[in-house]
Formats: sequence, C-alpha cells, structure tokens
Amino acid sequence: MKYMLLIFAGTDVTEPECTFQDWQVWDEALRDSGVKVSGESLADLVTATTVQVRQGARTVTDGPFAETRELLGGFVVIDVPNLDVALDWAASCPGSRDGGAVEVRPVADFG
Repeated sequence: MKYMLLIFAGTDVTEPECTFQDWQVWDEALRDSGVKVSGESLADLVTATTVQVRQGARTVTDGPFAETRELLGGFVVIDVPNLDVALDWAASCPGSRDGGAVEVRPVADFG
C-alpha cells in the first residue's frame, strides 16, 4: 500500500539536531529497501504562491495559505505492506525531530 509522508519542519528551531547527512542516510535507506516511490524537497517558503477561486474570481497571493508553526518542507511516497511499517519509516525520518512532524496518509487508489 502506498503512503505519503508529509514532512513538516518546526519554525521555532534555532539549532536543528539533524544534519544534511542524516537526510542523505535516510533517503538512501528508503531507496535501498525498495520502498521509495517518489519524493522531493520543496523550495523555501518565500517562493510559495497560493491560488483561490471564490464565486468565479481568482485570487493569487504570495506565500502559503495558512499561518502555522510548522512548514511543509517536502514529501516522500513509499510503498509498504501496512500502516505500521509506514509509521516506522516516518519515525526514522530526520524531519520528525527538532519540533517537526511527519504526517502519514494513505494514497487513494481509484483504479
């Protein structure tokens, strides 16, 4: 079953304990285990643009839609046997540390 891991970084962390190397090791473990389907890091928040359509009128604003204490930093789609395995991968993600969080959601299958 496919799961998307949405990786949120805490905004109040001044000295993160995870390093770029931690991310490389985790990504390599995903690839080596054969569970990684896809994944990307997102560009800095200042590059975000939000589009909303209300009553047929389009509004475009700079930045993310919601004010939050966590920022969506990237995602990974994994293909694993069940939710417990997906949760194990989420817990091992460097993004789950330093005030961050990893949201685990099943990918809908309409086929």
